[in-house]
Amino acid sequence: MSTDQAKEISASGVTVDVGDATTRYLLYGLLPSWFVPGVADWVMHRRTRIEETAGTKESLIHSLMMAEVGIPIALTLRYEVNPLLLSVQLGGAAVHEATALWDVRTAVKSEREVKPIEQHIHSFLESLPFGALAALMCLHADQVKSLLRGGEGDPDAWRLVPRRRPLSRGYLAGIAAAIGTCVLLPYGEELLRCVRTGRKNDKSNKRNRKGR
Repeated sequence: MSTDQAKEISASGVTVDVGDATTRYLLYGLLPSWFVPGVADWVMHRRTRIEETAGTKESLIHSLMMAEVGIPIALTLRYEVNPLLLSVQLGGAAVHEATALWDVRTAVKSEREVKPIEQHIHSFLESLPFGALAALMCLHADQVKSLLRGGEGDPDAWRLVPRRRPLSRGYLAGIAAAIGTCVLLPYGEELLRCVRTGRKNDKSNKRNRKGR
């Protein structure tokens, strides 16, 4: 659906550009709010002492999951949506879902308590990628059709094309700052804590074996 086709007349007679409104919702609503459940999940890991249970393995899985959604998001902020980018987004969402199952299985096997509130937080983290992708596909229905045709007739279908209307540097800097503050710092701290605890436990186990 093109931008012109997406225009609707509300009951009050005001013209609303649905495409523009959806884009603003994705950029200034959904994406920034995504950081909230991410930080909340880190808090839950800390409260249940992940370093003493699942440890480094689960923390690395968390890093993998962030990469699975982070890379498609970064590409979408810099490049035009086309069959190649849609394929990356769809693949990332599918792999992220599979990794999420692996994550919970790892936590349960390690006897780390995954409390109901953490499970509820996970529901947000799993559904947000699909919600964002669905909205994006509605905005770029022509590219979805091109993807279904294998990009036939489109010379730019399978290459990264810089955005024709680049996002402002201020916006990109704000998102980068939020990623650093709400993702890299807390989850980097989690991984470091798990690695340190794992090494400490290894040293303790070695001393115990020598004492025998």
